[in-house]
Amino acid sequence: MENYESSLHPIEILLVEDNPGDSRLAQEALKDSKLWNNLHITADGVEAMDFLHKTGKYSTAPRPDLIILDLNLPKKDGREVLAEIKNDDELKRIPVVILTISQAEEDIIKSYNLHANCYVTKPLDLDQFMKVVKSIEDFWLTIVKLPNGKSAS
Repeated sequence: MENYESSLHPIEILLVEDNPGDSRLAQEALKDSKLWNNLHITADGVEAMDFLHKTGKYSTAPRPDLIILDLNLPKKDGREVLAEIKNDDELKRIPVVILTISQAEEDIIKSYNLHANCYVTKPLDLDQFMKVVKSIEDFWLTIVKLPNGKSAS
């Protein structure tokens, strides 16, 4: 995507993931990215919403260009986070990729009903996990045309 590649600003990615191992793998996968990116990680749904609303310790947090969201989170479930994001006029245009271990049809349907942009099941194999994260980044940040982050009136 030319406007990101030629941009002076990094791509901001918010990963909402409570598993430290998966967070580290995602960091590794994005470290060697062809796109300049900043990966921000929150470990639960409450922290994710604080980040998105720039409250508490996240008062200077950037607006993410992409959110990668696990469903099974402590404090506030990923489904609740997704519903809040997609019901908020300031946040609803940020693409949300569900990246979760759940293969339950009920979770897939509910996520799409809550307007998730896509649903990806976490592979258990480490190499495959890294490939999935890289392909999410490649697709959402180089192929797809995204809004510029400014809220439309």
